[in-house]
Amino acid sequence: MGQKINPLGFRLGTTQSHHSLWFAQPKKYSEGLEEDKKIRDFIKNYVQKNIRISSGMEGIARIEIQKRIDLIQIIIYMGFPKLLIEDKPRRVEELQMNVQKELNCVNRKLNIAITRISNPYGDPSILAEFIAGQLKNRVSFRKAMKKAIELTEQANTKGIQVQIAGRIDGKEIARVEWIREGRVPLQTIEAKIDYCSYTVRTIYGVLGIKIWIFVDEE
Repeated sequence: MGQKINPLGFRLGTTQSHHSLWFAQPKKYSEGLEEDKKIRDFIKNYVQKNIRISSGMEGIARIEIQKRIDLIQIIIYMGFPKLLIEDKPRRVEELQMNVQKELNCVNRKLNIAITRISNPYGDPSILAEFIAGQLKNRVSFRKAMKKAIELTEQANTKGIQVQIAGRIDGKEIARVEWIREGRVPLQTIEAKIDYCSYTVRTIYGVLGIKIWIFVDEE
């Protein structure tokens, strides 16, 4: 079989940069990693609980974490920052307090900033959430994939590939279905490719969604 590698890890240092920026001694590294996971999961859950965007999407593209000795800076990239518009400072402060409680970091300050993405549907995680929502509402998977591709075309990307795997439409045998529009050069390291894999729980089992978006060449 062809050897597969995560397109983001493959391009680290060329077109892709890290989502977490901090330094730790080898013995402390795993703790830092766990802390990052905790922060990301907590923020996602908080947004899910407190925000109901019309289509039921959180719209978080990615969460970047930068740590210094006395400060943790968290930048949340959102497609639809409803969290910002409704009573802006209170919501963010509340989130900040809750994350600080969760981590119980006494001697470190925590700072959360929210940045809006210009083309939300040019981002794979937001698209994957959109498709997941459609599949949960029992829309046929082909229709959902085509709709997603239409949405990315408006965000002027050069190409997109969407793959859904699992018991599609409740069939007894799991299969993989995919669809590609434009070009997606996974072998070219210079090509900036955004990638996301997403798990969606439907009534007939778990489906996996993978999305590759070819943004542009450096």
